[in-house]
Amino acid sequence: MHILPRSLFGRLVLVMLTGLVLAQLLSAFILLRDRGQVLYDAVRENLIVRTAGIVHLLDSLTPADRLRLLPLLSGQELQINLSNQPLADSDSESESRLASAVIMRQLRERMPNKKGILVSVEGSIMQSAVHGMHRGGMMGGPPMSGPWAYARGVHAMARFFRIQIQLQDGTWVRFERGLPENIFDWPGNLLFVLVILLFSVILLSLFGVRTMVRPLRDLRQAAEGLGKDIRQPPLKLTGPSEVRETARAFNIMQQRLKNYIEDRAGILAAVSHDLKTPLTRLRLRADLMDDEELRQKTQKDLDEMEAMVGATLDFMRGTETAEPSQRLDLMALLESIQQDAQEAGKDVSIEGSVALPYSGKPLALKRCIVNLVENAVRYGGCAEIVIEEKDNELVITVCDHGPGIPEAQLEKVFNPFFRLENSRAQHTGGTGLGLGIARNIARAHGGDLALGNRAGGGLCASLTLPK
Repeated sequence: MHILPRSLFGRLVLVMLTGLVLAQLLSAFILLRDRGQVLYDAVRENLIVRTAGIVHLLDSLTPADRLRLLPLLSGQELQINLSNQPLADSDSESESRLASAVIMRQLRERMPNKKGILVSVEGSIMQSAVHGMHRGGMMGGPPMSGPWAYARGVHAMARFFRIQIQLQDGTWVRFERGLPENIFDWPGNLLFVLVILLFSVILLSLFGVRTMVRPLRDLRQAAEGLGKDIRQPPLKLTGPSEVRETARAFNIMQQRLKNYIEDRAGILAAVSHDLKTPLTRLRLRADLMDDEELRQKTQKDLDEMEAMVGATLDFMRGTETAEPSQRLDLMALLESIQQDAQEAGKDVSIEGSVALPYSGKPLALKRCIVNLVENAVRYGGCAEIVIEEKDNELVITVCDHGPGIPEAQLEKVFNPFFRLENSRAQHTGGTGLGLGIARNIARAHGGDLALGNRAGGGLCASLTLPK
């Protein structure tokens, strides 16, 4: 099981998207966490400032004026009541006491003359953070003692505040305010903006990675096509400097291979021409021989030499052919091979069919399949052609009912001039180059040729061609 993608594009996208998503989530977490703290501090500051102002105002009014003004000062968020006695403090948790102490200290800073101040909170949430030293003011925590006072700042967030302050005439004024439940919820608009930003960055990253990987994909396609057509156009020098240098090196390699093959083809053509001249002279001299038996043996040797020279040149030329690739009816090609073989008295059958045209070199493919059919007829007495069409490839299998080949020699028979029998005479099996030429043609089309023994006896040659 592969966790990482196989392609470079997939791995780059995975790394970039993982980093982007984690960074975005962390940024959103920090932003929203600080947002909640800021909102809480703003509410607490507003409560303290408003409480101190209202207390100063009520101290300057008569009891009757207080009762008339009190409904105007109260609201849905802040409830203000007057009483003769304060409510009992129900704070019991240490967190609540710490939160109360923070508000108590800030109220005394604004109203230093007030002695009767009671503060209680409910549903407090402790949040602690490590600071270099204890900070005062709204962002600071309550006074602390001991070595932790300068190493740890404490922030207590409360869900409900109750502040009770005694006025100058002894009356107690009570302020009660609760925080809405959704004050710390994640805002929808902000989340929407973050999601839009994340998707924008993802799309830009995908485009950037695709742009960087495209030259490598072109290089891969060029490398695959090099075996099919050495004369294909050179790669464009685009992309990053490393990719351009790689493409330039590939183009130089392709040009060198092209020059080498063209030089070799020229040498082979010259050798072929030079060999034909002495063979022709020898054939003429053989015709002038008086001894009939000796003349026939000499002509037979010359025929074998000429056949071997021709087969050798064909094998060395390999995939070098000027024949262009084109769309062809492979089924019609196989049927023509079958008809030619049957006219020559050979047993050749076809099973299966090919639905769509195939892109290839007709003459080269015909020669490849003819070599396989002749090999099957020569050693097995018949040739059974089976066609199997798959999603990405086409398999043409040529089987016979001959003796087969030992497993250890299934690959050796593709070597030039390798034959299982000792004699190299044509009537016992040709020159030993037919299978090698057939494999060269198959690989020139991006496929391959493999041999295998049949379970019931005989040999099967499987020609695989990519679609």
